[in-house]
Parts: sequence; C-alpha cells; structure tokens
Amino acid sequence: MRIAFLTAPEGVEQVELTEPWQAAKDAGHEPVLVSTQSGEIQGFNHLDKADTFPVDEVVGDTSADSFGGLVLPGGVANPDFLRTDEKAVAFVKDFFDQGRPVAAICHAPWTLVEADVVRGRVLTSWPSLRTDLRNAGATWVDEQVKVCDHGDNVLVTSRKPDDLKAFCETFLAEFAKAAG
Repeated sequence: MRIAFLTAPEGVEQVELTEPWQAAKDAGHEPVLVSTQSGEIQGFNHLDKADTFPVDEVVGDTSADSFGGLVLPGGVANPDFLRTDEKAVAFVKDFFDQGRPVAAICHAPWTLVEADVVRGRVLTSWPSLRTDLRNAGATWVDEQVKVCDHGDNVLVTSRKPDDLKAFCETFLAEFAKAAG
C-alpha cells in the first residue's frame, strides 16, 4: 500500500514522522512524503531543529486517489501550518470523502478540525486540543490509541510520542483491514 505522510515544510515532530514511516516500510508498505512545497522538510525535536527529509510529492500535484491511507504526524507548528493551506486541507478531506483510512498523532488533529471531518467521531490527541476537537463536534478521549469507525473511513489517533508503539501497531492493522 502507498501511504501518504503529510507534513508542512517545517514543524513536524521528527519521531512522529520517522517511527510510523519505518513501521510502514517494515510492514512492506511504500511511505511517501507529501508536503505543501517541493524540496525538503525540516523535522524538529520539540522546538529544536532536527533532520531534513526529501519531499516525494507536493500536495497540489497529487491526490488521495494514489494512496491507500494517510498518516498525519504531529508537532505543534506542523498541523498549524497545514490547516492554513487550502490544498493540504482538501487533500486530507479527500481521504475521508473516499473512505480511506487516516491516522493522526499528537497535534495533527488540528488539520482534521480544519477539514471538518471530526464531527461525530471519537478521537484522542495531545490534551491541549481537547476543547478544539469538542467544539468541532468530536468526542475526545484520553487513551493511548483510539480507533474510530463511526464514519465512512477508519480514523486512528494517539496522544503523544510515548504512544508511538501502540499507534504504529494499530494504524498498520487498521490500514490492512481497509485494504481488504
């Protein structure tokens, strides 16, 4: 399965990109780094610059049609940048409209709020997003990983880097089910 990993040009929490990426590769999938600009993205370890990663595809030049699923890594700045980019928001919404699985960790659900895809869904996130998610019509829970199938697609969410092992295991299992 080709899996899109959508990030802004900077601000992604590096471990929330690299661990799910490696888990997808190890499971035989093809992870594809999608961003709002070509070139490289800048990873961060919290607020400190970390490594850079080459962009494979630009969000305006690709679509959900060419992927089996979507992973949204967190980082405080990453989803905040993404939710101000109309093409990125439309790209995310398209996965929901097409019933394709989506996984989001930490602050990443901010982009889901902007795409208006959390209404009626149950999910978790970094605790500071709780009110934003509730205001957008979601039910927020404080769980290591939450699978929500109350919609046209499956949505897997986790709270923070400490949840990465459970997040990776769960999104890979759910993406495999969705692939049929």
